[in-house]
Amino acid sequence: MRAVVTRVRSASVSIDGAVAGQIGRGFLVLLGVGPRDTEDTAVKLADKICNLRVFRDENDKMNLNLEQVGGSLLVVSQFTLYADTSSRRPGFTGAAKPDLAIPLYERFMARCRERGFDVQHGEFGADMLVASENEGPVTILFDTEEK
Repeated sequence: MRAVVTRVRSASVSIDGAVAGQIGRGFLVLLGVGPRDTEDTAVKLADKICNLRVFRDENDKMNLNLEQVGGSLLVVSQFTLYADTSSRRPGFTGAAKPDLAIPLYERFMARCRERGFDVQHGEFGADMLVASENEGPVTILFDTEEK
């Protein structure tokens, strides 16, 4: 799995002009699923992101995690994270097919909810408008295939 996680003051996703999900302080997570990903991959990545300590503490150090600041997550499916950019027109055959990707996208969000977080989301495969007020900015890239 690949994820781009941005610390935000607020974020929202709209579909056909209607807000599908929105959060205040927390993480905007653009989530891509690869063909070798499993339920275990989704759970481990969710745990890693939920434990990420990138919020400022009383000493202005990035030392607090999502739980400690009462944050939420906005998760948006993003197959383009698996783009092959070897040519000027990217290819997306490296992304998982929907029959694998959708259940793992759902499992990622379910794990975050199991941990007690409010999780908002877009719609898998929809044309979405994503808005965010990035804080920092702090943006972290995760790739479960890299050590």
